[in-house]
Amino acid sequence: MSGARGLRSLAGSADLPPGALVDRTVLGGRSEPLLWRADAPAGPGDWGRMLRVARSAGLWPVLLGRNGRGTSPEDDLLPEPVPAGVGAAGTLARWWEEHAAREPDGTALRPYGGRWPGLAPPPGGAVGDPGAAAEAVARSLVSSGTLRDPRIALVPARRGADVPAAIGWTGTLASGEGPAPFGAVLRSWEERFGARVVALEPDVLHLSVAAPPRTAREALAVAAEHFAFCPAVVRQGPGSLARYAEKWLLPGRGHWSFWWD
Repeated sequence: MSGARGLRSLAGSADLPPGALVDRTVLGGRSEPLLWRADAPAGPGDWGRMLRVARSAGLWPVLLGRNGRGTSPEDDLLPEPVPAGVGAAGTLARWWEEHAAREPDGTALRPYGGRWPGLAPPPGGAVGDPGAAAEAVARSLVSSGTLRDPRIALVPARRGADVPAAIGWTGTLASGEGPAPFGAVLRSWEERFGARVVALEPDVLHLSVAAPPRTAREALAVAAEHFAFCPAVVRQGPGSLARYAEKWLLPGRGHWSFWWD
């Protein structure tokens, strides 16, 4: 069963709470829905419950949170074709070069400076269960109130990394690019770190991580990728890769978040 057909089939079943199919974009309506969204606010266990319901239908659950203006991610969707041949290594290298050029003396990027260090290797040691890690982060985001008025949604995608591009999430547009190249990196993070897309706000992305870095060396390499992916996490946060790695990645932090504004 295709994702869109699975979405329509599930939307009318007793397996889902009351909700609605979303087929509107900033350019108008579409013939197939982009997602289904629940009418009522999400509970802490809804993400995990929806994962078990949706996987056989080729769908992926995601929590949608509002911003301070009351806007939700599904209010501004702009789907676009995913270009062929886009890979994480080349994408991150290109972004690193662009962002590093805006760091005059390279101090914040030590020990790498303007030189892209390449993809971080998967961390050593035991790897946690990605599904359990995702459920834990989803539960925390809802129960802590981190997400404003969250709603559980289902998207026609077989993996979380493809969700932003599948719905045309516009949260990355402040970077000058749509979600497709970011999806290439998310797929790589799924494979290397057991990362999963758990929640979207209008300009914030939340990931769970089953195999986060455990050592300072591992964390620094991952911090470089995070800076290339979203320089705001360093520039608006700790101010350097080393401090970001220490404060936001260690010890074994299982929740990564990124924002574009």
